[in-house]
Amino acid sequence: MSNPYPYYVDIVTKRYFDGVDNKRMDQVLDCFHPDAVLHEMTSDTKHDGIDAIRTMFEGLFSTNGRIWHGNFVHTVDRQENAVCSQFTVEIEPNELGEELVYQNCNRFYLKGDRFQNVYVYMSGDNLLK
Repeated sequence: MSNPYPYYVDIVTKRYFDGVDNKRMDQVLDCFHPDAVLHEMTSDTKHDGIDAIRTMFEGLFSTNGRIWHGNFVHTVDRQENAVCSQFTVEIEPNELGEELVYQNCNRFYLKGDRFQNVYVYMSGDNLLK
């Protein structure tokens, strides 16, 4: 069963990335099933289950100041209950004191109305450890 097209854009931008950019852990985790997997493909780093995903985001939030995702281009595949999102990331690691800019792509597979599998492709170093 697939969701209406606007749902995919909403969960990715207005719920998930808005939660990440504003460091709202509950909002971010509410987008995932308890047994979801987030796989950062570029460095082959897997976060299996909601507790591992929470730990990953705790690290991201604590080691970085400003985080911003934007310039989205979405491709929705309703048959597969999935959305592919290309976007720009601006992030300021605490240790560098300067902004990094990435051009990333994520593929989100949903089970019902939440993320089950997320595949992350980064243009720079893996920040999702």
